[in-house]
Parts: sequence; structure tokens; C-alpha cells
Amino acid sequence: MRKEPIGKLISHLQRRNQKILSKKLVPYGIGSGGQHSFLKLILQRPGITQEQLTNELKFDKATTARSVRHLEESGYIERRTDPNDRRSHLLSPTAKALEFSPVLQGILDELNVGLVRNLSDEEEDLLIDLLQRISAEPDE
Repeated sequence: MRKEPIGKLISHLQRRNQKILSKKLVPYGIGSGGQHSFLKLILQRPGITQEQLTNELKFDKATTARSVRHLEESGYIERRTDPNDRRSHLLSPTAKALEFSPVLQGILDELNVGLVRNLSDEEEDLLIDLLQRISAEPDE
């Protein structure tokens, strides 16, 4: 039996997951392009800078800028000038974002449950361990 390439399988899962996630987030005015990832990190780390978002989430600067602008226009985040570096902006969640946070987490949890619905608990643990090991490899 010929095995599918790992990269192809991961890519397929990512596309399928993003398609489902996008549909679930449309009613909340959150689009694709990883906007939920930016919002989630801003919720976890209020006052994070746009540059830190770019580095931690491994998106390019243009994608980060577009997502931050959209989240700000949608009322989920606010941007304030960093008093220590006038060129930098600190990003914080708004009351709307804080209220939406458990909804977002519920959607993400539901997606994760769906991804592993055909696996036993042991298989799920093994999959997570293996993916974490692969993820931990340095970028080339």
C-alpha cells in the first residue's frame, strides 16, 4: 500500500479546517487569513505589539497588518501607541472581544473534536505528541 505524503495530508487537513472555521466565523465578522489566530493571541496577551504577533504566529507583516486592521475596524481590538516606542502600537482586546472569547474558544474546541473523532484517546495523544515533535524542528 502506497502511503500519502505527510505534507499533503497536513495541507489537506489545514485547508479543510480553515474552510469549516471560516464558515463558523462569518456571522461574527471575522474573516479568513488567520484573523482568529491574531485575536486569540491578543486576548491571551493584551498589549502585544504587531511585530510580536508577526513573529509568534509566523505570518508575514502584510498579513498581520491586514488582519489587525480588520479586527480593529470590526471592533475586536484597539491599537494604542507604545509610550516606550512611538513607532510601535500596543494591541488590546475590546469588551466585544472579551465577550466573544468563550464563543471563539468553543468553535475552536468543536473543530478539534471533529478532527480526532475517529481516534481513540491514546491515538489522539500520540498524534499530538508526534505533531509537536515535528513542529519543534527548527525552520530551515
